[in-house]
Amino acid sequence: MKEFEIAGGSVAGREHVLAGRNNQDAYCWLATEDALVALVCDGCGSSKHSEVGAKIGAALIANYAMDYAAKAVKSNSQNRLFSENFWEQIRHDVLAQLRILANAMGGELSETVSKYLLFTVVGALITRFGVSFFSIGDGVFIANGRINSIGPFPDNEPPYIAYGLIEASLTKSYPDALKFQVQHIPESQKIAPILIGTDGVADMISSAELKMPGKNEMVGEIGQFWEQDCYFKNQDMVRRKLALTNRECTKLDEEKQEVIKEHGLLSDDTTLIVIRKKNST
Repeated sequence: MKEFEIAGGSVAGREHVLAGRNNQDAYCWLATEDALVALVCDGCGSSKHSEVGAKIGAALIANYAMDYAAKAVKSNSQNRLFSENFWEQIRHDVLAQLRILANAMGGELSETVSKYLLFTVVGALITRFGVSFFSIGDGVFIANGRINSIGPFPDNEPPYIAYGLIEASLTKSYPDALKFQVQHIPESQKIAPILIGTDGVADMISSAELKMPGKNEMVGEIGQFWEQDCYFKNQDMVRRKLALTNRECTKLDEEKQEVIKEHGLLSDDTTLIVIRKKNST
């Protein structure tokens, strides 16, 4: 997919930093002549090491999606690419690999999964047939400037793909919630620019008219990520922007003659990937 360019970045949320916890988000993208897949994963906040599953899961899903998409494109099978079976095959293959990993780690399966492997996913798969937005759990995707928020879920309990390995309340109550939720946009419609993000992106969007900590400039609208060339010319610029928006700093209030502390604006881990057609503005 040579006509597209892509950029992404991630930072730990303010609450995680204050608690001394890792960034539990992850992101991944792959691109070939046949397809482009990009996705973000958000580890369960109440789990000790869910960033492990998020990183592994992001790579697994991206690679399986790319493999099956390439086969569908080469066989000119649009129906296959847009079918439920396509996404179910990816989900089952990912679960099979996660099960092998969890069993190899030892201990009770449910405990290992709950500690390491619970994560949500939001992504986009682009081929010549169009784009498929896919998700399990909460997050955000933006297509042509329209913001689509996924979640929140009842009792703040989003579905996680790894619930397919263990007994969880959602497994029996809402089994379809554990499947990929997919929205297809055919090639005949405009599909770029695109932004996908974890639920922390909501804070970035709502902070548009606030000043960045320690600076006089505003955070700015979310559209800056696909409108400004700098984010694609320097692959670290997305992370830098998120980091500046979320930094803690102190400054002197000259009127009150006291030092005040300004807090970061992103309470949760925040990760995004942005995709646009080359030479767009």
